[in-house]
Amino acid sequence: MKNIIKSINEGLANYYTAGEVKALIRIIATELLGIPEMSFFLKDEVTLTTEKTVLLDNAIARLQKQEPIQYILGYSDFCGLRFKVNTSTLIPRPETSELVEWIAGEATGKERILDIGTGSGCIAISLAHRLPEASVEAWDISAEALKTAEENSRSNNTKVAFALVDILNYTPIDVKLDIIVSNPPYIKELEKESITANVLDWEPHTALFVPDNNPLLFYRAIAEKGKKMLHQGGRLYFEINRSHGKETIEMLASLGYTDIELRKDFADNDRMIKAILP
Repeated sequence: MKNIIKSINEGLANYYTAGEVKALIRIIATELLGIPEMSFFLKDEVTLTTEKTVLLDNAIARLQKQEPIQYILGYSDFCGLRFKVNTSTLIPRPETSELVEWIAGEATGKERILDIGTGSGCIAISLAHRLPEASVEAWDISAEALKTAEENSRSNNTKVAFALVDILNYTPIDVKLDIIVSNPPYIKELEKESITANVLDWEPHTALFVPDNNPLLFYRAIAEKGKKMLHQGGRLYFEINRSHGKETIEMLASLGYTDIELRKDFADNDRMIKAILP
């Protein structure tokens, strides 16, 4: 075990902080190499097979290029479920799980729910898992993302209806949903310089960025079309850019939504909004 730790330390010390390397050592050892947790913590002597040595060397090389560990593993855990992830999907974030908990906590369990911009399917699938009697649909503009989301739905034994839809060019019909949820692109182009390489160089930009002059592009489109798609009393939930809470509230109010509530995430950032169509 000590030799494995040494190899990872030497390979990653110039690329990550000491804390990040420590976390990566545990993930690589226990999840990628399959070393039991107890053996890892007791620093038991471990001899890697040739195959696992190649796996370790490959992981270190990919991490040196700032590739996210979730893409190297091929999965990410979210809301107690495991999701396949790849470069066609965003990696699920902990703050997004707070949005799922908020929705599930207020649901009766029989709602008709639409997730717009589903990516890996983490929101829709987690809600379908928590609310098995709900009707859940999920849209995305990326066929590759939808393929991954469908695999995730099957592997987590949930029923979600997926569809290839571009919400910006979608003409709404009178479908009468109970809930629309979305974690759309919300990072402005000018914020790119503050984005770490493991996000900027690897995760899909179409799921991340919006024009600087129109940061509420997707929120406004969804809210406007939601007026036709939600029934009276239907709820709209968004994950938002922490810098645009006030503007998002004002936009929703201008469109006639009521009971607008802004919540902070675990890091005390404005992150989630709920609004009701009266």
